[in-house]
Amino acid sequence: MCGIAGLFDLRGKRDFPRELVQRMNDVQFHRGPDEGGFLFEPGVALAHRRLSIIDLATGQQPLFNEDGSVAVVFNGEIYNYAELVPELEALGHRFHTRSDTEVIVHAWEAWGASCVTRFRGMFAFALYDRGQQTLFLARDRLGVKPLYYAELPDGTLAFGSELKVLMQHPALDRRIDPLAVEEYFALGYVAEPRCIFAGARKLGPGETLCVRRGEALPRPHAYWDVHFTLDNPITQEDACAELVERLRESVRLRMISEVPLGAFLSGGVDSSAVVAAMAGLSDGPVNTCSIAFADPAFNEAEFARMVAERYRTNHRVETVESDDFELIDRLAALYDEPYADSSAIPTWRVCQLARRHVTVALSGDGGDESFGGYRRYRLHLMEERLRGAMPLGCRRPLFGLLGRLYPKADWAPRVLRAKTTFQALARDSVQAYFHSVSILRDEQRHRLFSPALRAQLGGYEALEVFRLHAARADTDDPLALVQYLDLKTYLVGDINTKVDRASMAHSLEVREPLMDHPLVEWLATLPSSLKVRGNEGKFVFKKALEPMLPDDVLYRPKMGFAVPLARWFRGPLRERVREAVLGDTLAATGYFDRGTLTHLVDAHQSGLRDYSAPLWTLLMFEAFLRNAGAGAAAPAGRGAEAVCHA
Repeated sequence: MCGIAGLFDLRGKRDFPRELVQRMNDVQFHRGPDEGGFLFEPGVALAHRRLSIIDLATGQQPLFNEDGSVAVVFNGEIYNYAELVPELEALGHRFHTRSDTEVIVHAWEAWGASCVTRFRGMFAFALYDRGQQTLFLARDRLGVKPLYYAELPDGTLAFGSELKVLMQHPALDRRIDPLAVEEYFALGYVAEPRCIFAGARKLGPGETLCVRRGEALPRPHAYWDVHFTLDNPITQEDACAELVERLRESVRLRMISEVPLGAFLSGGVDSSAVVAAMAGLSDGPVNTCSIAFADPAFNEAEFARMVAERYRTNHRVETVESDDFELIDRLAALYDEPYADSSAIPTWRVCQLARRHVTVALSGDGGDESFGGYRRYRLHLMEERLRGAMPLGCRRPLFGLLGRLYPKADWAPRVLRAKTTFQALARDSVQAYFHSVSILRDEQRHRLFSPALRAQLGGYEALEVFRLHAARADTDDPLALVQYLDLKTYLVGDINTKVDRASMAHSLEVREPLMDHPLVEWLATLPSSLKVRGNEGKFVFKKALEPMLPDDVLYRPKMGFAVPLARWFRGPLRERVREAVLGDTLAATGYFDRGTLTHLVDAHQSGLRDYSAPLWTLLMFEAFLRNAGAGAAAPAGRGAEAVCHA
């Protein structure tokens, strides 16, 4: 895993300042502490930080084709590179390394922009072709690896693996995009392609950007999408067998490494499945690591231990105390954009633990989206049956009224907490799902935002992110639709962002077998009844895993990777929350209604309401503002540096 950065002159062939490019690269030192490399020539500068995983001796970057006319800087892994090498050699290309990176330059020469369709992996790369005066940016299909870019006023295109890379350029427009603020307070992240800064963008998952000198910056091109056909006639028994084989193949490809390798083991179905597959493919014990929580309400360590004992892994566990909140400011600097998933704290800790023993770790991320594992999917299907029984024209006034009148009963048994259900039934399917996943719902954001911010939004709502993707989903199946929405939004903006930044903070490479795109495509052909059946999510996955994992792991209630925010904000973080939410930093933005901020703090800390989620979202936004105002400082010290002149 690595970090990339660079500058490209869209208009001419200016020389870029070396000290600027050096600074852009240094600020992401954590992504690749082993080596650094540069390319400088008129009109282009490429920079790279390397975390050495494959071809330790000769895989330095930038990496070139035979005559030096094509150069690439690359972050990620091409898992099928060994299959592509002989095909490219048969076309006349000569390889000088054993690195998967070299496949990219030759694939570009052979197939042009469509080369990305041949790659199986996680990647973000920038390729410069001198002969064509072209810069080609690409991101993997499921958005595992990030890529930011910005067109600057002087005609420079800047790009990098993290936003802090672009922040080193003095010409970056760092004004906050109000539409990004709306998305953040709805979703907990700023959704692709938007960025918190008006002057920057994120390349979307499965997109490329092909830029030719002298031409206007084009729109990104989508080279991949997942199609939920649900038309596979396979039997349940055959689906289970094929699923296990596909899982093993995906895991096998991700076990190729020249450095120590292991896996996260949370005790959930997904990570346990990955470890079981690894154990069957490994000659020796698998290295596994888990985080245990001092608070038993959040602790899954017992289930991780069951799997570790069954497969005799080298298992390491670290207990996180219930009051492990010292990372708040560090997270703001790590994520650059405001980011409100509090499970970033234990994720940071498990990456820290893993890095003490391995350089590469396999994870179970992506399983819930493709297999239908989230509890909210089952609730959505239940609501869909009710929505289907009554036209929207009747539902909207009836359930809209009930949703307004019914009290918010956080304290009541779940069966009596009907307000959210009534509100969902008053909406169409996409609106209802957006409502169910929003941190602050529409009416809450309306109360939170000041009249000035609402005016800047001009009627824009984050719902438009879901509307845009839903229009491309090409399915009317209720489960498939919300799976598609999550694959395009939550998986990319939340899960992948969380894991990438937390792992790279520790120079740890995390690989994702359940996001193997052939596996995702195949799962999209299976009927929804094989994913959610009755009250059971991941139905076919669990059935397939029954010979491999204990029922106590497969069929227990899902816990998630949570932290006790509600208690923190009434106890040890009481004053910190009050100072952050009601202090000068948020007030200076003019974005928020002071009375609503005061209500959120007072009602939560008195125990009247549980506002832990919106308060955490505000806390992280305040930390982002302080970090963005201070800028991102480059760490002291560097690894080995290499400067290339083509």
